[in-house]
Amino acid sequence: MSPVTESIPSRRPIRPSSASANLQTHGCYKSGLFDNKRPTTAAPVERPKTGVPKAHHWRGGSETAEIEKIKLQRRPTLSTLEGLDESAVPKSNTSNASAGDLLKSKIEEKINIDTLELLKQAFQEADEDGSGELDLDEFKILLKSKLNLSGTKDQQIDALFYKIDWSSDGNITWDEFCTYMQLEYAEKEDSYQRSKDVMFHLPAKTENMPHRDAILKITDTDGTFIACSQDGIVSFWDHNLRLKRTRTVVPNDANVKVMKQKWITDFCIMTQYNKIIIGTGDREIEFFELSSFEPYCQISLLETVPLHMDFCATGPDECLIVYGDTNGCINILVIRAAGECLRTWKKKPKQNGIATISLNDAARGNSNVDFICWKVHSDWVQELRYYHDIRQVVSCSNSTNTAIVLGCTTGSTNVEGSLREIKEQGQPNKSDQTRLIRKEDASYFSPRQRLESDQSVFKVYKGVKTFAFSKAKNVMMTGGMDRIVRMWNPYVSNKPVALLRGHNAPIFYLFIAPDEGRVFSISTDKCVKIWDIQDQNCLLTVRPKGHKIRGDLQACHYSHYNKSLAVATDQMALLSLKLKPVLHADIVITHKEPVTSAKYNGAFRQVLTCSEGSIVKLWDFETGNSVFDFGEAHGDAAITCLDFDTTGRRCLTGGRDGAIKVWNYNNGHCLMTLRNPSSSRGEGNDEICGLTYVEMNKNRYVVGVGWDRCINIYTDEPNDTGLHQLVDPQERWEDDKRSGHKEDILSIAFCPPNLLATSSYDGEVIIWNMVSGHIFCHLWSPADPGYVSASCRLCNS
Repeated sequence: MSPVTESIPSRRPIRPSSASANLQTHGCYKSGLFDNKRPTTAAPVERPKTGVPKAHHWRGGSETAEIEKIKLQRRPTLSTLEGLDESAVPKSNTSNASAGDLLKSKIEEKINIDTLELLKQAFQEADEDGSGELDLDEFKILLKSKLNLSGTKDQQIDALFYKIDWSSDGNITWDEFCTYMQLEYAEKEDSYQRSKDVMFHLPAKTENMPHRDAILKITDTDGTFIACSQDGIVSFWDHNLRLKRTRTVVPNDANVKVMKQKWITDFCIMTQYNKIIIGTGDREIEFFELSSFEPYCQISLLETVPLHMDFCATGPDECLIVYGDTNGCINILVIRAAGECLRTWKKKPKQNGIATISLNDAARGNSNVDFICWKVHSDWVQELRYYHDIRQVVSCSNSTNTAIVLGCTTGSTNVEGSLREIKEQGQPNKSDQTRLIRKEDASYFSPRQRLESDQSVFKVYKGVKTFAFSKAKNVMMTGGMDRIVRMWNPYVSNKPVALLRGHNAPIFYLFIAPDEGRVFSISTDKCVKIWDIQDQNCLLTVRPKGHKIRGDLQACHYSHYNKSLAVATDQMALLSLKLKPVLHADIVITHKEPVTSAKYNGAFRQVLTCSEGSIVKLWDFETGNSVFDFGEAHGDAAITCLDFDTTGRRCLTGGRDGAIKVWNYNNGHCLMTLRNPSSSRGEGNDEICGLTYVEMNKNRYVVGVGWDRCINIYTDEPNDTGLHQLVDPQERWEDDKRSGHKEDILSIAFCPPNLLATSSYDGEVIIWNMVSGHIFCHLWSPADPGYVSASCRLCNS
């Protein structure tokens, strides 16, 4: 070993990534070939360094996070299943695709199990010379005849042929064809799973609460969390869980003598009228100003105690107030001209410092207010919500026969009721559900039964404690004592769509995030799970030792605005999702991690990018759409640089692990690994900072440089076996050993026919003659005053 190499320190300060990110541009090309749809088939293939769909399980704060692999069922493979019925083969989901997307479908998407069998037979017939290989012309004839691609442009078939023929020998075999198809779909499946990765910031952020009693409910408005406890204390928290203010719903008038402390049962926000509605155990519904919490008015003498409440604005000045009670009834107040009604109620005489009107006077004494009471459940109402987009109230209880009920608010129309009344005359035992009820009737406030056509009843063993509904996804989720999260079609009540198992305790809270296609669930043991709606599998599990939330659950709420889950126990806790960085609404984020390099490929009119997350992505240059990507290219090490070979059919990547890899980037197949001698011996961190592909005198080389301060040259020899190769570099040049770089080499460039330029961290540029291996010249930039190289610092020490 030369004195130069001996002076290199084994441990150096780690600098930021030294890879340059130069994007080569080119004129606009029309492709119209690639899309970013999920593949119709995928095969479970054992491949090195390939991403695996995972569900993350966090079990401890100080312990290492345990990641549990979820073995998802792959789609039928392309070459390992035979005799598969066509009905069993999933087809490409193009129901939502536009006509332009359909025209741009890839040829590969048109190949399924049946066509593959035909292609294999036709492949043998098309091989006219009996060599077992097809050239480009034979391949065109084969695809056009067997896949009915008569209208397909020849450029598209050429592009597919060149992708498969990565070795550029002008011929492809059946094995190469199947390998390309299978690996491409498998990598697309892995890419699809990576796109669904989700993670919380752990542990959860916790803060002490000003509440003395249990939290009843948490809601949010414009990113502010609002929590209310049984003692009437309302707290406001910002998106970072900082306490903004605290108010109380107890009248603060000094002249008012409060006889007893009220028992708060639930609350909801009237955003349009800047009011907060409070339900009490004294059978009252109280209205307070949301800004000042001054008492506004109240409706007293309700028939039952309002256990759970909901509010919805149904028009410019119309609203509904819905509440469930201990009798299993759904009570609905329909208020028209709501602003005028509230102002009228405010003028009523005060009781205990608040204007009071009885339910009888509010409903019968005002033509703009209607009261409806439906007998729905045989047990207490556990939850209820009104969804205006379907015009129905959804409620649940612990009763098995009426676990969850979707029903209308006002029932059948008057005409329908009159027709049924006439038709069913002479049947005295028939319920009075069809009789028109007037406000003057004594039974106006009595519970009524809905018609069977006016409601849908879902039966669940042991009932339902919580539910969530999404009109956008047309799905309803339920959870209860049996610890199973059920997914329902809201219009099919006899059988759930899916059963999501995994919780070990009763389900406490559910929420559907339709934009992300996820369901959030939390059980009474504080285990949080995130489910995927489309694939119906668990994406993430966070256990109590991971989020470190202590105490018994009191209330939960997911804020779609903040993308965070607020949990109330003995403390207020916040679990926030890890989100992609959003710079601007019009800027698309290419990678989740920093982009380290990008290259343009003129052969396929595509752009290849790589990131610190060891992910390589392929983009269509014309449309900007993602064509393909594969992960874990260098394991956990970041990719620092990339380049193409002279044919443009293979890419080369260098990483912080000191290795250079050669890929068929169209399907994520690693063809060769070019090892760094010092990295393979475990001598320090020899990051690859630059590489280039050189073709000289019909010989092909890969040249890599980095922190080992050496010029590593690898011979690129054709590999007909298709097996992965490990290649070591050639012997170092003598000039490189004696007079080479003294600092880390950061970049490299090749100038035909035989000149190579390298530059190092100390500003030195060396021009090399690649034929002889001698140094052509040294180029020095003026050194900054006070600069001392790492080698000099080592000698001085």
